[in-house]
Amino acid sequence: ARTLVPTDEGRYAEMAREMVATGDWITLRLNGIKYFEKPPLQNWMNALTFSLFGLGDWQARLWTGLCGLIGIFASSYTAFKIFGRRIAVITALVLGSSFYWAAMGHINTLDMGLSGMMTLALCGLLLAQRDGASNKEQRNGMLLCWAGMALATMSKGLIGFVLPGAVLVLYTVWTRDFGLWLRLHMGKGLVLFFAITTPWFVLVWQANPEHPHFFFIHEHFQRFTSTVHKRGGAWYYFFPLLIIGIVPWLGLLVQSLLKAAKKENTQFQAKKMLLVWSVFIFFFFSISGSKLPSYILPIFPALAILIACAIEELSNLQLKLNAGLLIVIGAASLASAGKIASLSKYSYELPFYTAMIPWAYAAAVIALIGGLLAFVLVKQKRDFSLIILAVSAYVAGQVVFIGHDQWGKYSAGFYHVPAIQAELKPDTPIYAVGRYEQSLPFYLQRTTILVEHPDEMEFGLGIQPQLWIPKRDDFILKWQQMATTNKSAVAFLSPAIYQDFKLKNIPMRVIGNDPKRVIIALPVLGRSAENSPNSN
Repeated sequence: ARTLVPTDEGRYAEMAREMVATGDWITLRLNGIKYFEKPPLQNWMNALTFSLFGLGDWQARLWTGLCGLIGIFASSYTAFKIFGRRIAVITALVLGSSFYWAAMGHINTLDMGLSGMMTLALCGLLLAQRDGASNKEQRNGMLLCWAGMALATMSKGLIGFVLPGAVLVLYTVWTRDFGLWLRLHMGKGLVLFFAITTPWFVLVWQANPEHPHFFFIHEHFQRFTSTVHKRGGAWYYFFPLLIIGIVPWLGLLVQSLLKAAKKENTQFQAKKMLLVWSVFIFFFFSISGSKLPSYILPIFPALAILIACAIEELSNLQLKLNAGLLIVIGAASLASAGKIASLSKYSYELPFYTAMIPWAYAAAVIALIGGLLAFVLVKQKRDFSLIILAVSAYVAGQVVFIGHDQWGKYSAGFYHVPAIQAELKPDTPIYAVGRYEQSLPFYLQRTTILVEHPDEMEFGLGIQPQLWIPKRDDFILKWQQMATTNKSAVAFLSPAIYQDFKLKNIPMRVIGNDPKRVIIALPVLGRSAENSPNSN
């Protein structure tokens, strides 16, 4: 239902589109340039989806949506096997309605794919090590764990097995259950792990000898230990995101964590494992030199199981207080929704902000009514109260997402697609001068030629310098030459660069502009740019 917005959604859709277009499923490319930052699993799945169903927004999000569902089903099934049917159902309700999990399942980015596969690893370990597991269940559970770690590694790199490994170490030190290491089926597991991960890493290394150093050193060690990617943040960076992300279950979070620290009457302490998983991964990314909001997503399945376990032990009053938080959120949103338009900085943006207002009101009303009903029904219909809380929070979140689409179209430059397509011939080059559009290449089904600004493709352009124009003056010379031969070309400019081009009397026609970008085409011979009907 929504446009693919920059940066991640456009980037990973375009990488998969290029994979299908080139037929090269080994060397990842963005904008036709080698791109080695991440492993290929999500690009493979998106490319497979495009091959089966064609290009489109929902196709680009299908894999992340499936991974969100995998996380819900895996967590619920694991809760069923360890804690029983009721906690399994509540786990599914909690995770499926938690704002962050529900939201990220609708965004084409790597972190939901990583989280879905890491959830398989966590659940496989829990199923294998739980008290009463048969030898077959223990073996199959551990193989699922090893496969989950391998697929997580193929989703986003070494953290796919480093984080679960660190959690296992911390858990065994805390519980002194060192015998667990003898129950990991490590021989079969390692064979399975390397059977899944090794082939691509070998093939991409053979095709691109420069890949291992960039991927393993730059993208892992330097990303964690420095701010080389300029994605730093304070130590408390993830706390507000956790608070928002766990809604509508925020009022139960602290109690759930505290209860998980208590000793269980079982040899394998499943709640302690879930607690270590949640706390350590949160801490790991909090001390990292690279932070993005979605990094803590893998902790939500573990939190969902812990919250589900705690709900069965909490009083009606505590559940009422939790529902009260959703009432407060709904009421505050209702009071502030009308002020959204004041966030616009430019008159051009005002319609996009204004378009959000009715959706924001609708989401606020849904949250408010859902919170009130859940609050009132706790005493007489406790289970129904939980269902209402989950459903209303989920629906409210989805309404907010749909309401954001007008802004998303603006951010992606989607409104300019028809005007650009009208200029394109099979051999028309598109240049990106001083900026890179992450979503437009996917919708235009064209790569662009970067000028002056390498963006995140700096490493690839160092290997393939012929694929870009490093200096603006060289581009201007080329553009002027094309203008004298009646060729067609399109360029994306920042507003500042457009003003510079005007001062230099560069021949051009403006075919689209907004506060983020100006889109120009070569003038048609025999007609001045000033007389062009599209110039404004």
